[in-house]
Amino acid sequence: MKDLVRDGGQDRLALLQTFLRVAEAGSFSAAALQLATTQPTVSRRVQMLESLLGARLVERSTRGLRLTEEGERCAAQAQELIDGWQTLAEELDGGEELSGTLRLRVPHAFGQSQLIEPLAAFLKRHPRVSVEWMLQDQLPDFSRENVDCSLLVGEISQPNLIATQLAEVPRVLVAAPSLAKKLPKGLDRKTPEEIAALLGAQPWLALLAFYRDGIDLRAATGDASLHIGFRPRLGTDSLFALIESARRGLGLALVSQWAVIDDLAQGRLVRLLPDWCATPLPISLVYPSRHLQPARLRAFQQVMREVIPTLPGMRELRRR
Repeated sequence: MKDLVRDGGQDRLALLQTFLRVAEAGSFSAAALQLATTQPTVSRRVQMLESLLGARLVERSTRGLRLTEEGERCAAQAQELIDGWQTLAEELDGGEELSGTLRLRVPHAFGQSQLIEPLAAFLKRHPRVSVEWMLQDQLPDFSRENVDCSLLVGEISQPNLIATQLAEVPRVLVAAPSLAKKLPKGLDRKTPEEIAALLGAQPWLALLAFYRDGIDLRAATGDASLHIGFRPRLGTDSLFALIESARRGLGLALVSQWAVIDDLAQGRLVRLLPDWCATPLPISLVYPSRHLQPARLRAFQQVMREVIPTLPGMRELRRR
């Protein structure tokens, strides 16, 4: 206990950080490896924290380690306490270099391609910051997962979350040249009912997160609209799989414009109905609270606000 007495406040945070690593790793040995220390040291730190709190936090058995009810409550609040302390320290010392870990969830397509360059620049600018860059197209459960921020394409239905829309993602209707040649000439000049009937009879691909058995389009000028119903030959949750299937002529597809810029320019895909458009998708930063955001998270959010509207194929928000 001598170390604990010597630097009480800071050591209490260190004990909480060790306990959190044990809770996340699922064992003392795994946590010790991640912390570059020994298993007895990790075990001793957890025991010190239990002594301070007057409660057993973990139970060990032949099956491994599990958190007690008190341990679950401690883990749920420990990260908030640590982040709050770091935020206070960073705000009081404006010259302190950003540090710590950012836990982020980003869409598969963006996270593998367009966002890697700004992420690399961010990490080079802040060498003491590390990032957990997890690819996930759905919102995380912030109440259960240790996630700082999520980038989401699409509508957000949870009213308790904080969302900042950054840009819009235009979508275009595409097909392989071999499939486009089979469509009647002058398709754009036909009535909405004729267009819907002709295209509905074609093979289709579906991006299941956004459409399954039909799409809605609106004329670029005027108020005309149409609905194309279909039964997809292939449904997928991957934008990249959808585009590759479209390149191979398996069906028509409605895709994010940014993802097919090169395909359209090089003739691997053809845009259909250029005078009609689908509703663009919002792309937003989402987080559980405006409070207790460490400086590293605020810095990352600022980078995303600056970068995303300028990416090829994005559309800046219209200022009202």
